Amino acid sequence: MYLLIPAAGTGKRMGSTRNKLLLEVRSQPIIAWTLKAAAAASTIKWIGIISQPNDWPDFKAILAELNLTKPVEWITGGSTRQESVYNGLQALPAAAEQVLIHDGARCLVTPDLLDSCAHAIRQCSGLIAAVPVKDTIKVVDENGIIQSTPDRRQLWAAQTPQGFNVKLLKQCHTEGIRQGWEVTDDAALFERCGIQVQIVAGEETNLKVTTPQDLAIAEFILSNRGW
Repeated sequence: MYLLIPAAGTGKRMGSTRNKLLLEVRSQPIIAWTLKAAAAASTIKWIGIISQPNDWPDFKAILAELNLTKPVEWITGGSTRQESVYNGLQALPAAAEQVLIHDGARCLVTPDLLDSCAHAIRQCSGLIAAVPVKDTIKVVDENGIIQSTPDRRQLWAAQTPQGFNVKLLKQCHTEGIRQGWEVTDDAALFERCGIQVQIVAGEETNLKVTTPQDLAIAEFILSNRGW
């Protein structure tokens, strides 16, 4: 399985002046934990890291310490996640029929979840890891007034990995560019193109490290795993 890791983001919400994936959890950079999970997943055979070239020296130094045996391709990121993934798709080897896309900031993903998504995408066109929403969700207008309360039983919190048929995902990205769509994940492109995306059970611990509080939670989870 081919894996693309968008890692071109900044650390604004983290209060950092550099790529947040270089911040440390348990004395190792966030990106290192993500790469360790990818290295331990038996299905992953190729990894593409999508980031800005100015981060490559730091990322390459981290990679050298991990001694990964799987091939890694360096791909220039765009100004948005959507642009970065588009660039990543163009860099995939010609033989790639399916691809997993996993945000570098979700450093708590397990090898088992990566493998589960890799197996599942061979049986469908598109999928996302997700977990049922526990909280009651309110739809609110611009004035802070509640407009509706969706049925929680139908709500799932999207995670990554997300998996797709490469040919279809390229077509959806091309259509998104043509139509001027701006989306926050690739599943949304599939949805707008009328292509079904199925759910694969995610992991409650598979959070996206975005704030300083998330760093503390990630530290706790990794400590409990004994990693």
